[in-house]
Formats: sequence, C-alpha cells, structure tokens
Amino acid sequence: MSGRALSFGPVAEAYERFRTGYPEALFDLVTGYLGRPVRRALEIGAGTGKATRLFASRGVAVTATDPDQAMLTELRRHVPTRVETVRAAFEELRPGETYELVYAAAALHWTDPRDRWPRMAALLRPDGVFASFAGPVRLADPAVREAVRSARAPFLSRDEVPAQDRTPSVDDMQWPGTELRRSEWFTDVRQSVIERRLSMTAADYVGYLSTVSAYLELPAPARAQVLDRIERVLPETVPLAADVVVHLARRRAVP
Repeated sequence: MSGRALSFGPVAEAYERFRTGYPEALFDLVTGYLGRPVRRALEIGAGTGKATRLFASRGVAVTATDPDQAMLTELRRHVPTRVETVRAAFEELRPGETYELVYAAAALHWTDPRDRWPRMAALLRPDGVFASFAGPVRLADPAVREAVRSARAPFLSRDEVPAQDRTPSVDDMQWPGTELRRSEWFTDVRQSVIERRLSMTAADYVGYLSTVSAYLELPAPARAQVLDRIERVLPETVPLAADVVVHLARRRAVP
C-alpha cells in the first residue's frame, strides 16, 4: 500500500464533510446483479463510511475495513451500530470467513495488484459477488476546468489518482473490469454508470480538494497556496460531474 493510500487520516473530518456519498440506485444495481437480498458484506477501504451507510441502512450487516484508525473513528460517528469495523489493509485480511458480497468504494486502486484477485476470491463465497465503484468528482464547465488547471500547474500537473492500466478512455470496458475479465477467479463482468450532476460552493469544492491525495502529498505551505489560487478562480457555485462507475463480477465456483 502506497503512502498516498495512508494520507487521509489527518483530514478524516474534512473527508466526511466534503466527500460526496453514494445514491440509492447503487444499492439497487448491486443487489439486482446479485439476484437475492444481501445479508452480510465486507467493505475494503471503508474510509469514513460513505458507502458503508448506504448498505447498512438497507439492512446489510457490513464489516468495514480500513488501515487508518482515524478514518474508522469518523465512520463510527455516522453509521449504524450493526456495522463492525476492522483496522486492516486489504493485504492484511486473512482468508477464513467468507461473504456474499465484497465491495470497494473508491478504494480498489490502493490495493496491491500482484495478488489482488486471488485474495479477493478467498473472501467470497463460491457464488459471491465483487463490486467496485468510484465517483470521481470532475468540474463540469470546461472554462472552469482550464482555469483550475492553470492555477494548479505550478504545484501539480495532475491531481487524479494514477491510472491503473493503459486502457483507452473510449473503450467500453474500463479498469478494474479489464483486470477482472482476465482473472481466472471471476466471471460475468459488467460495467455500469450511474450519472450524477451536482454542485458545490467554491469553498466546499476547495474543501473537497483538501482531501485529495495529490494535494495531501504537498508540503503544507504549498498545499495552502495552491488551494488558495484555485479558490480565487472558481465561480461562486461550482457545477460538477460526479458519475458513479460500477464494476460487478461473480466469483467462479472452481477457479
């Protein structure tokens, strides 16, 4: 696990305040694919519980795992008591108990790719389902996007999470679906998009950026300076594209 993956604890409260949650349609999409009610699920990289509360509020007994205790402490303030929390990175989870559903919400890219899929399969029942979903928050207005890029440029050329493979962005199947299709452990790989359009105040959008790993890696003075530069070029209300891209796959009964 990279240092960027462990950078969120100091901003756990801001993460909870400024990061967007997940829509009810996501739960319906996952359970519709599974084909039956979900009783128990394991969450990889739960953070402050943005996805945890969606599943728990619909009656799922969630075991929420994260390597950062500060993030789990924040999660406990916002999710039902039926949620169990475990401080552990994905790579530290040991096979034993298995689940109907294992999911990762904007967290899979932080896991070690070398043995990601056999580890994932070991946590699932033979008929279980894996789900990965992420909702990158992007500036919807091209002019605002360019103004922010220019303001950021002296400090950061990019602020996205590094690409996980070389799949062209126009291809029908994106990562991690590309890896799942190649894996001997999974089948019936599907990709769906839940479209969302949101808006934030300029201050809240800068608050969101303050929880993004690329900015967290900057020295504190540089981080404050670049966030100030960005806020100065933003409109009062910032329109956002926040689509949720969902990948689903079934564990093969016999790999």
